[in-house]
Amino acid sequence: MGSYDDDTLPLQPPVRLPSEAELAAAVRAAPLAAELLGDGGELPAEGADVLEAWFKRLGDDEGLLLEVVRRFLSPEPPEGDVPELLTGLGLVREAKPHALTPLGLWAGRRIIAETTGQQVPITGSLADADAATLLHGLRSYPEPERAEELAGWLSGRDPDEAAASIAAALPEVSPLSRAVGVELLASDLGEEGRRRLDALIAEPRVGAVVAARLGRDERRPSADEIAWVLVDMASTLLEFGGETDEVIESVAMGMQPEDQASTIAILAFGDHPWTERVLRVFIDHHPDERVSAAARKALRRLHGLADVRG
Repeated sequence: MGSYDDDTLPLQPPVRLPSEAELAAAVRAAPLAAELLGDGGELPAEGADVLEAWFKRLGDDEGLLLEVVRRFLSPEPPEGDVPELLTGLGLVREAKPHALTPLGLWAGRRIIAETTGQQVPITGSLADADAATLLHGLRSYPEPERAEELAGWLSGRDPDEAAASIAAALPEVSPLSRAVGVELLASDLGEEGRRRLDALIAEPRVGAVVAARLGRDERRPSADEIAWVLVDMASTLLEFGGETDEVIESVAMGMQPEDQASTIAILAFGDHPWTERVLRVFIDHHPDERVSAAARKALRRLHGLADVRG
C-alpha cells in the first residue's frame, strides 16, 4: 500500500489493547476469519501464528488496509454503512457506533508502524521502560492517560531516582520528549522533580530550554544558545505533527518579515540536530520571499559549518 509521510501524520494517542491471546481468540471468532486464512478452514494452532497469518492476508487487500487506517485516524466512527468485510473479519463492531474493535485497533496500529515508522503507544506498556523510552512514549498521551501511565512507571521506583533518571535523559531525547520531561519534573514529580530542574538550569543548552519553558528569567540564554532554544521550541511542534504556520510563528513571534529574516539567519549557528528540518519549513512554507531566502541561505551555511566540524 502507499506509505504515509511521518512528518505530516500527527502523533497518535495511545490505544488500549487486550493480550495477544485475546486478540487471537477474536480472530478465531470472526465469521470470515477461517475463509480468509485457512486451507479447508483450518487456522494455525498457536495464538502469535493466528494474528500474523491473519494480518498477512489482510495485506492482500490494499483498500481494506486504507479503510482500517482511515477509521483509526478518525476521532469519530465514520457515518454510513459498514462494509460487511470489516465486520466479518472482526475489525469493526456491527452495532452502532461502528468503532474499530480491539482487533481493528491492533491492525491499524500495525499498519501505521509499517508505513510511517510511528509506534502508536499502548496504554500500560511503559511501566518497565527506561526514562528516555518513557518520555518518547508519552509524547502523544492526553490527560488522564498520561497520569495513568506515569503512575504505573513510578510504581515501585524511588521518587528521587525516578526524577534523576528523567532529568538525566533530557539532554539526549527528542525536542518533544524533552518538553514532556520538563513538564513532568515541574508538575508531576513533586519536590524531587523541581530540585532536578533547578540543577539543570545551569547546564548549557538544555538549561536554557528549561529556563525558557518555565519562564525562569534568572537564566538568560547565551548568544550561541539562542538559536538552539528557538529550534528546540519549534521542533516540538514539528515533531508532534503541528501545522507549518504554528512552527513558523513559534520562531517569528509576531515580528515583521525583515526581523524574521534576521532571526532565521542565526539558526545555522545553533548546531541543533533538528535545525535543517525547521529551516525547510521556512523555505517551503513561509509566504514572504525575504524570509524563505534567508532560510535557504542559513541552510547553506549550516551545511558549510557541518563540513568544517566534520
